[in-house]
Amino acid sequence: MSELIKISAEIEEALAAGGAVVALETTLVSHGFPGAEGLAVALACEERVRAAGAVPATVGVLDGLIRVGLDAEKLERFAHAPEARKVGPRDLAACAAQGALGATTVGGTLAVARATGLRFMGTGGLGGVHRGFAETLDVSADLGELARTPALVVASGAKSILDVPATAEVLETLGIPVLGWRTDEIPLFYRASGGPPVSARVESADEAAGVASTHWALGRGGVVLARPPTVSLDVETLIAKGVREAERQGVRGQSVTPFLLAFLHERSGGETVEANKRLVADNAALAAEVAFAYTLIS
Repeated sequence: MSELIKISAEIEEALAAGGAVVALETTLVSHGFPGAEGLAVALACEERVRAAGAVPATVGVLDGLIRVGLDAEKLERFAHAPEARKVGPRDLAACAAQGALGATTVGGTLAVARATGLRFMGTGGLGGVHRGFAETLDVSADLGELARTPALVVASGAKSILDVPATAEVLETLGIPVLGWRTDEIPLFYRASGGPPVSARVESADEAAGVASTHWALGRGGVVLARPPTVSLDVETLIAKGVREAERQGVRGQSVTPFLLAFLHERSGGETVEANKRLVADNAALAAEVAFAYTLIS
């Protein structure tokens, strides 16, 4: 394990001391934003995590190692590498063994979190059941990995380009609680309301940490803390057009999400980019607040 996963000294010290640590993905750096904007978003997330009293643990695969904790120079490699592999749980071993550059998804990051004892993560939106599931059987590995990993993930629901009601059903089937952060509905990523009901509502970081702690004491896995975006956009019409365009072009599998995000960014005149930037950073900050609260009760 120590030869395959490289944890930064700062994160090792924080974990050993029982401090608050928040895992962050790298897919958003390589594939989530146009150009090199993902680097600025990643650095903003790390800054927000630190401001809330936690240590950021950004995860990626570089030079044959799975790295937990990336400095600015290493993060910049992801920002200028659109060819970086999109690394889910199944891809970690091959990416590391082949010495490839790998940007971890939510599921890939959670797999590393499970291996290293990280309990909290911030992201934009979960992967889930894709639209047209009945024909494609396309379900993100994020959901299965979340069921296996005792971690709390702060997200603005599932990505709105997905079949959100179907995703909520799968989360329930897998026994994954979806806590609403001061809301009774699962947010629709860009839109603050309109999703299926949450399994429980929480009003504070202390309350969220308490529910997660109790869930894990029962031997259970992941918890979602669904935080509505501060700026709410209704882009359902654009999403429907993007899905049709992806089908027309034959886009499949892991390529669907980055294709649709790029489509939305272009067709919305950049509005979805700005909304995405803000919600990702806000979610990272909330993950840090809950992680810090958890240190006081664990």
